Amino acid sequence: MKKFLRMSALILALTCAALADPADRQLLREQLPEYPALLQKMGIGGTVKLSALVGADGTVKRAKIDGGNPMLGEIACGAVKKWKYAAASAPSNVLVEMVFDAKSASVRVKP
Repeated sequence: MKKFLRMSALILALTCAALADPADRQLLREQLPEYPALLQKMGIGGTVKLSALVGADGTVKRAKIDGGNPMLGEIACGAVKKWKYAAASAPSNVLVEMVFDAKSASVRVKP
């Protein structure tokens, strides 16, 4: 019976850890990219979707474009690689959506 209870407790703990959302990592430092004047003048904007691999120490190890304009995607990846998250017990993937608005010449991160 004790072995069963220990095993059940272990399974419950592992299940809870697996269900924890790694995207809930607290963002400590965010740097938005510079919106290139040429792209603004040309009216090139839109939403860029990225996935970032965040190391256990909170640094962004890799950022990959998942959708959107490739030119804006490269600019967004460069900025996200400079972000810093709170440390965690393991690496995690974080999804980021960045909106480049050519009319207002602004860049923002979707919540």
